[in-house]
Amino acid sequence: MSVVERLAQDLFNALESGIPIPPLREEINNDIRLAYQVQEHLVRHRLEAGERIIGKKIGLTSPAVQKQLGVDQPDYGMLFHTMDLSTGGVLEVSNLIMPKAEGELAFILKEDLDKEDLTLENIKNAIGAVVIAIEVVDSRVENWKIGISDTIADNASGSHFILGPERIALENVKTSSIEMKLYKNDELVSEGSGAACMGDPLNAALWLAQIMKNQGSPLLKGEILLSGALGPMVPVSSGDELTMTLDGFKDLQLSVR
Repeated sequence: MSVVERLAQDLFNALESGIPIPPLREEINNDIRLAYQVQEHLVRHRLEAGERIIGKKIGLTSPAVQKQLGVDQPDYGMLFHTMDLSTGGVLEVSNLIMPKAEGELAFILKEDLDKEDLTLENIKNAIGAVVIAIEVVDSRVENWKIGISDTIADNASGSHFILGPERIALENVKTSSIEMKLYKNDELVSEGSGAACMGDPLNAALWLAQIMKNQGSPLLKGEILLSGALGPMVPVSSGDELTMTLDGFKDLQLSVR
């Protein structure tokens, strides 16, 4: 078994057991290319276990977080159907490690993004709807002591997400200036705007669409795209009640149990 395969197995085991592993970046020399190879093997494990990919997520969209990890680019991971909490609105944390929540914009695609030279206009035309979303991230690496290759390998620290029921047309959403507030147990714990996400969540969507097209795995019609945090992430634990407000959308709530 190669180092890449072993690390992917370790991450999969941590995901299943809720028991974290030590940072892995030194074993792959903090190599981003190798980290994505680990992620690919991890994704394969999850597919073999019966999960389905329903979209993608973008991480590290905040300049402050990029600076903290010493990188100059975002990262990405897969969204599986088992991560979607939109029906029940409840997050079970018994098998999670150190979950954190962040408010985001989600895009639902109405066409494939497979053109040769993708532009921002292509992105806008491909977005069928904008949705309010709370993403829950969780690191399978001990105590969130992560570098860029740790989080990439760990499927961009993805855990769960919830989408609001409204589907609003892109032309009715001011993505770059939209204001977000996230409350935990009625206390404001995070706030920000679309500008915090690479200047505009659409910029994040274009970045990922170009990456995936160049890799021969373009973003597809019907997929969900979590575009990145609009404000700081906050820790959550059993008993917490989250409420997210977003300009033009009905409030979104998530119960933590």
